[in-house]
Amino acid sequence: GSHKPRGVNAGRKVKLTRQLNRWVDKSYKKGHFGIAVKANPFGGSSHAKGIVVEKVGIEAKQPNSAIGKCVRVQVIKNGKKVTAFVPNDGCLHLIEENDEVLVAGCGRSGHAVGEIRGVRFKIVKVANTGVYAVLRGKKEKPRD
Repeated sequence: GSHKPRGVNAGRKVKLTRQLNRWVDKSYKKGHFGIAVKANPFGGSSHAKGIVVEKVGIEAKQPNSAIGKCVRVQVIKNGKKVTAFVPNDGCLHLIEENDEVLVAGCGRSGHAVGEIRGVRFKIVKVANTGVYAVLRGKKEKPRD
């Protein structure tokens, strides 16, 4: 036969086999072990607030030649440091050290996007004001 339990009372056996075999699936294991949440700098949430530690330029990988404008951010809730990309031309001038920023993922759930190595996050807000709005002059960045 096909070595599968079939029959009126086979439910328990089928259920237990499923439970065991699901752990072979990589994405199931990642979601249910609880390690992914621990390793995640945001602690499982989609966004996190942080303080800018320093501005860094990260060089693009071959064959491209660019310096990606990034900042090192220390996440407030757990003290972990992440490198976040600053989007748009000229946005790096809006961000100073010790500014409070809102950081989000870049969109590939834990993978770097495009040519800039190791950068998995991007800056969304500076001092509770959207980066894009400040750049376009629609809003002023609040002065302390």
